[in-house]
Amino acid sequence: MKKTVGWFILSGALFLLAAASLLAVGQAASPTSAVIWPTKNWPKGTPAKVGLDEETLKNLDADIANGKYALTDSFRVFRCGMEVFAAQYKHDYGQIYAKEAKTKGPLNARLVGRYNYFDTEWHPYYHATDLHTMQSVSKTITSVILGVAITRGDFKASLKTPVLKYFDLAKVKNVDDRKRHITVENLLTMTSGMNSEELFYPESSDSPENDFVHMEASDDWVQYAIDEPIVEEPGRNFTYSSADTELLAYVFQKETGQDIDTYAEKYLFTPLGIKHYWKRDYAGNVDTEGGLYLNDEDLAKLGFLYLNNGLWEGKQIVSEDWVKQSVAPQVPMPYTVEGGRLYYGFSWWLIPLEGEYAWMATGFGGQELMVFPRQNLIVVFTGWDVLNGGTDINLLLPRLLPAVKAACSTGKK
Repeated sequence: MKKTVGWFILSGALFLLAAASLLAVGQAASPTSAVIWPTKNWPKGTPAKVGLDEETLKNLDADIANGKYALTDSFRVFRCGMEVFAAQYKHDYGQIYAKEAKTKGPLNARLVGRYNYFDTEWHPYYHATDLHTMQSVSKTITSVILGVAITRGDFKASLKTPVLKYFDLAKVKNVDDRKRHITVENLLTMTSGMNSEELFYPESSDSPENDFVHMEASDDWVQYAIDEPIVEEPGRNFTYSSADTELLAYVFQKETGQDIDTYAEKYLFTPLGIKHYWKRDYAGNVDTEGGLYLNDEDLAKLGFLYLNNGLWEGKQIVSEDWVKQSVAPQVPMPYTVEGGRLYYGFSWWLIPLEGEYAWMATGFGGQELMVFPRQNLIVVFTGWDVLNGGTDINLLLPRLLPAVKAACSTGKK
């Protein structure tokens, strides 16, 4: 599923103004052996204990609750390894999207089931549990899982391996020299060069370039993705592509001999104490482009894992090298803010802040995992504002970031 990015372009000045104040009051916080790992539950603290202004957070919470912003389902803040603020908001999505649920369209191609984005059995929560759809946050977590497999030696191929190595060429359309050059790394950085551009089209658009609409309406997403026509040499430009990440599910299975969902359960989700559900397409392929469900507290654990350089409870879940590569600027994105150009890592969005980057995993409808490494700060939003693209982040961020008043500290001497 695509992620709308208009807010990046529109919110540059506000975002960077707030971010500059955040960076000015903090110091880099590095992991220590004294970390209390939130495998079962996050340790609870107060904003004041970790250098945050509680009134700033409460004022934002009140405005969200009063409907000033989009359809937000939750808002949580974590700092110094503790959960220090949490709020949830109830919405009657059955009533809100009653008309759309019965009207066939790009977000409801089959009218019923897991890819009707207005079906309250599936969206935003999975069958009335606390598991919330992550949408394109799934892409970032797919990258994390690939890193786990590389760390463990289960994914042995180089990132420079051609993707077509894993396919029967006789069953692939539009094969040319350029398609033969697409690598695993191109999929991670969305530089495959294939015909998919989702971000400049509204969700209601059936334009051929609005690729996720047509892929999700197909029976076999992997086949649809690999059959895409290629329009430029791989590695040349970033083009947001759900199809690229969907191919990683297939590549992962072929290289490791294991289903990516089953593998993640054993080697990532269980060690971190994360419960999840993962949708599959109609052919049984794991929906790595947008089908993962987590709760917001567990989503924050993945940010905490990366803040701790891939370490969890004394075990290296994913290598420090993979973490560093993942959140390094691999490819420029065609969007800028006042602080400079946005970059894409290995399926992480990198937002420039005073010469450094904040890391973001972001998903359609209002799913946001924001990690501010210098501040040891994690912020999570979930929501389901699908008709407008998502939570109005350009308004939320300037309300949030000024809450940082002091360097990260638990108050321990």
